[in-house]
Amino acid sequence: MRRRSFLTTAGVGVAATSLAAPAIAQSMPELKWRCTTSWPKSLDTLFGGAEYAAKRIAEMTDNKFQIRVFAGGEIVPALQVVDAVQNGTVEMGHTASYYYFGKDPTFAFDCAISFGLNERQTNAWYEFGGGKQLLRDFFKEYSIYPIPCGNTGCQMGGWFRKEIKTIDDMKGVKMRIGGFAGGDIYPALEKGTIDAAEWVGPYDDEKLGFNKIAPYYYYPGWWEGGPQLSMYIGTKAWESLTPSYKAIVEAACAEAHKWMVAKYDADNPAALRRLVAGGTQLRPFTRATMEAFYKASLVVMSENSEKYPWFKKIYANWVPFRDEQNLWFRVAESTFDGFMSFLSSQKKA
Repeated sequence: MRRRSFLTTAGVGVAATSLAAPAIAQSMPELKWRCTTSWPKSLDTLFGGAEYAAKRIAEMTDNKFQIRVFAGGEIVPALQVVDAVQNGTVEMGHTASYYYFGKDPTFAFDCAISFGLNERQTNAWYEFGGGKQLLRDFFKEYSIYPIPCGNTGCQMGGWFRKEIKTIDDMKGVKMRIGGFAGGDIYPALEKGTIDAAEWVGPYDDEKLGFNKIAPYYYYPGWWEGGPQLSMYIGTKAWESLTPSYKAIVEAACAEAHKWMVAKYDADNPAALRRLVAGGTQLRPFTRATMEAFYKASLVVMSENSEKYPWFKKIYANWVPFRDEQNLWFRVAESTFDGFMSFLSSQKKA
């Protein structure tokens, strides 16, 4: 009897489950959103990150929630993503927050600031160092809900027409840092309007053809140690979502974040080999030059802290977290990485 009772009960449970799943799916609302980005479609890792998130959202909702992704300039200019999301022109946008430094330098914390956190440290600060709540509170003033959605890893220091041996060599150099990649940078560098330019790293830089104009490729990009890209969703649009849709969007963006880091790590080595084989002169910034850059950055951080309350608040939280992370990374991570790099160099010798 007990066995028969158990089978009967279990059968009811299985039947109920099989019937409930379609009912839940049917109750999911059909949504069609637009996502504007700061990227051209040719940069398949940056633009691809937004596309990847949209694809996963559709897959996880049986295509009930569809998001059409647009390249920079198709709906609004590439550097007006935040404005478009804030005023409701689109429901969401994918961009790098430091493009909006002019509104308030605090925006940069959601992407990268000089001599900052690497990709893993950025994740740690965001999830467990107080970064998530601080940034959500800041973006709330712009009617935006921010979600991390990609990271390039430490970027390169850029392409220069001349060698940079000392800090004096930087005097008078006109360099493009930040902003939108594409047609405006290449001709400016080619015509000599600017003397140097940086974008991301070997994989993207090769696509943009900087190596054809500037021979010296410097590293590291000390202003972008682990720049995060984010999906910004208008507050009203976000609040209109069901709890399950919110969870799906967060999960899809997390997947896209991981995908982008992995893709850059996989594609950059081969691209760098091709660049060097083609004549690119790979150069590190000297220690003395890096120290001079760092001292100058401290002045800028101090000035911003005096002028912008949100910058001061977040910077006060961010600095001790960074310093503690660096102490830890020195113990195991950096030592291991350094030795593995040594082994690789020996094999190539």
